[in-house]
Amino acid sequence: MSTAPTKEKVDPKVMRVAMVLIVGGLAVVFDTTIVSVALHTLAIQLHSSVATIQWVSTGYLLALGVTIPLVSWAQNRFGGKLLWMFALMVFLAGSIGSSLAWSAPSLIGFRIVQGVGGGLMLPLMTTLVMQAAAGKSLGRTMSVVSLPAVLGPILGPVLGGVILNWLDWRWLFYVNIPFCVVGFLLAWKMLPTDPRMAQRPLDVLGFIALSPGIVGILYGLSNASNTNGFARPDVYGPLLAGAALLLTFVIHALRRGDSALVDIRLFTHRAVASASALLFLSGAALYGAMLLLPLYFQQVRGVDALGAGLLLVPQGIGTFFSRSLAGRLTDTLGAKWVTLIGFAIVGVATVPFAFATASTNDWILMAALLVRGFGLGAVTIPLMTAAFVGLDRSDVAHASIITRIAQQVGGSFGVALLAVILDGALAHVAASTRSVSSAFDEAFWWSIGFTFMAVVLSFALPGRARIRTTRRPVTAVR
Repeated sequence: MSTAPTKEKVDPKVMRVAMVLIVGGLAVVFDTTIVSVALHTLAIQLHSSVATIQWVSTGYLLALGVTIPLVSWAQNRFGGKLLWMFALMVFLAGSIGSSLAWSAPSLIGFRIVQGVGGGLMLPLMTTLVMQAAAGKSLGRTMSVVSLPAVLGPILGPVLGGVILNWLDWRWLFYVNIPFCVVGFLLAWKMLPTDPRMAQRPLDVLGFIALSPGIVGILYGLSNASNTNGFARPDVYGPLLAGAALLLTFVIHALRRGDSALVDIRLFTHRAVASASALLFLSGAALYGAMLLLPLYFQQVRGVDALGAGLLLVPQGIGTFFSRSLAGRLTDTLGAKWVTLIGFAIVGVATVPFAFATASTNDWILMAALLVRGFGLGAVTIPLMTAAFVGLDRSDVAHASIITRIAQQVGGSFGVALLAVILDGALAHVAASTRSVSSAFDEAFWWSIGFTFMAVVLSFALPGRARIRTTRRPVTAVR
């Protein structure tokens, strides 16, 4: 039976687990975005075409899609501590290999290795912390563990721009090494060892359907930013195939119940379903806008990549300072109202960009970004918390996978859709007397539309509650 949360502080043991995981998690989350600003440089340095070097990002993204669904089974089989340390070493090996890459294909291969490690770590980090918290002070706990996820998409491109401006491109991957090494040592010394659990066999048929299905959707969406958008065969083909595989997995998983690779029966749980839908939209709003904002500053305002990244710093500052407040309010008011207000702030703060021209005052736009970042932090914390309301320990890992996939696919969808909209608007600009800024105005209005759709959906989120830890027994191995 759910109980209302008390106002207790985060357990020091939970805080210790969170801080250990954050050290390793920083490498993964920053690496996901840091390379995005370096593709042009990498193409030149490795004597490759842009189409080929794009697989440095695409290959990493697809590797994430393959491995994320395996986390629940792997944690059950090997234990969270051992799995985390293994994933860190895989990511470290990929980072070292990427820093030593001698050609575009070798870099792509090592980036795929990184993606395998990252795909294990991203949902596992949330799972381990939520299981350690056991339903207490979830908002405050998530405000700590979500730090890399909140700041990575915003500060990653800035760090990438700084490295490319003053250092060799190989430092894009050197910076991961200390995080991985220190994170491994801390995990070895400080993470608690999981109790041995009854092992369940790998759902092979589920894996064959789910992972390729996610990869197909992510691959199709990644191609939508090219000429002809969603009308390309390499877009609608993978999307249709991926959708068919996901439907196959749903049918299969419903038959297998809790022995499926991912227990999709959790979608009947209001918290999981509503939070997943909103994480999809928040991914679209966050990553979609992160496509538009740097391009706006470069193409309309005429600044370079580093300058565009630095102009986005106020958004990161706003996000950083809203985390703690959002965590406290989520514990006291519940996720619904914090999320609703957060999305409203994001939408309103994006409006100035829909009216901006080449001569709009920079300080006005930076103030809008500060407010927008504040809203993003207020959205992310309660959504990442709400998905675990009312769940018992054994369901947390499945919920982590579901919400991570929703956010990942939402981000890819937002980027793809806004890229197509922007490309079409720019084509109209070239055929008329309209300004380039008007094309960006149109794309920004679509981004605002995502956020206000999310405002309406926020009413479906649950109120205050705590994770239940005793709903069904767990069988231990003797």
